[in-house]
Amino acid sequence: MPEISRPYRILVARFCHESHRLNPRLTHEELFVVERGHDILRSPAGVLKGLTEALVAAGARIEPVFSANGGAGGLVDHDFYVRMREELLDEVRRIKPDAIGLDLHGAMGTTETPDAEGDLLQALRHVVGPNVPIGIGLDLHGHITPRMLDNTDICIACKENPHSDFVECGHKVAELLIKQLEGRLKPVTVSAWVPMILPGAGETASGPLAEIHAKAREYAALHPSIKDISIYNVFRFTDDNEIGQVITILSDGPDADAPSVAVDLATHFWVERERFKDDLLTVDEVFALVDSSPDKRPFAIGDMGDRTAAGAPGDGTILLSAALDDYPGLRGAVPITDPVAAARAVEAGVGATVTLSVGAGFTPGFMPRLITGRVEHVSDGNFILKGPVGGGDLCAMGPTAVLKVDDRIHVLVTTKPADTIDPAAFTSQNVVIEDLDFIVVKSGFHFVLNFAGLATPVLVNTPGVGYYRKNQFEYQKARFWPEHDISTPAITARQHSVGPLHKYVASALK
Repeated sequence: MPEISRPYRILVARFCHESHRLNPRLTHEELFVVERGHDILRSPAGVLKGLTEALVAAGARIEPVFSANGGAGGLVDHDFYVRMREELLDEVRRIKPDAIGLDLHGAMGTTETPDAEGDLLQALRHVVGPNVPIGIGLDLHGHITPRMLDNTDICIACKENPHSDFVECGHKVAELLIKQLEGRLKPVTVSAWVPMILPGAGETASGPLAEIHAKAREYAALHPSIKDISIYNVFRFTDDNEIGQVITILSDGPDADAPSVAVDLATHFWVERERFKDDLLTVDEVFALVDSSPDKRPFAIGDMGDRTAAGAPGDGTILLSAALDDYPGLRGAVPITDPVAAARAVEAGVGATVTLSVGAGFTPGFMPRLITGRVEHVSDGNFILKGPVGGGDLCAMGPTAVLKVDDRIHVLVTTKPADTIDPAAFTSQNVVIEDLDFIVVKSGFHFVLNFAGLATPVLVNTPGVGYYRKNQFEYQKARFWPEHDISTPAITARQHSVGPLHKYVASALK
């Protein structure tokens, strides 16, 4: 970290949610984990952890406001969003910080706006004016808009999927903020949009995405003035005027080559678009693999269609039914979001035998499953993520019961969508993973790192709103490939900077 000449007052906060328009269950306040004041510094995670660690190490004075983490789910209740926005603005007015550092996702949408972060950042800029640096660290699946870039000095993303580098992203935001405060950085951002999404192949360690990231690192090494290149892979389940892959380049002052670099990297997405595909197993294929490969057990089965990690409700029963009906010799664990069934099982208590209809309470087209099982465990559903992805985050499944069905399948019935990317989701409920043949996780990528050495990862093509399929959702605003017929786009670069030319329009704030 750079040295500082005085203990700058830097306001920090976290407001994270990945908002999925196809999930009919709205995300109200009770689905967020909210902490305030210095409580957010006790065991921070993600970008917030890196941000606060680096600022403390540099000698800055941290002014913590709140951490509101909603994970992923349906659109955020707009009234709750506005209350949190106004709470943050009130604290900014009171504290009058030298700079602001935020941990945001980048793809939060409310019931009234698809660009919540853009709205939030515009409101912040209106309050603090052009001379207070605002730095944000984002998920690389953010929906990046011009409004976000026009109202921040520093806007960068993590570089890895699975997201194992959130803390490093926070470190970098802090470093760049300090340099700007010390007059050693004059941030200028250049962006390039390409109107397409990634239908698949989203891992950054292999395939075409790995090649684009490698090319970005080469460019950064050749240009000392370039301080960051972020590659945003877009959240597929939003609907806004400008949605697509985005490249941002942050430089110290204008870099003459930054526009051409941004355009070149963005063009790679278009040129390689046919390669962005996943090779997924069917439900029958995945269970046949588990059945025929005892040496690789337990398997962690990524339920792609019902991924709560991508904003799906987590109420799918197809894998549970397949295990119960077609593979009587397998032992496993399956999470199901069902607040009604969870309440009934918790009320019955440990040791009771209950018959419940579980699942299909939210996702259109899903079918519930009738099960009879013994209640093995009940809890409040709270646990801490332990793995490299999200480690330290408090997760709240709500009142949760574990039912043992057919004396071999553990069904985790949760009130809230379960963040099962981590073994702690299961071990916190007294499920012994090593004793099982498979575990179903509602994740597509992040679980791979967190279950490393414990379970063999495999992805399965399941129905649901958590996996992109063409023509699954009607887009009113967005136009992008492969959802729409897009001719070869004219990819151009834009420059974003905060300064005297910035316009503050109070009437635009809603």
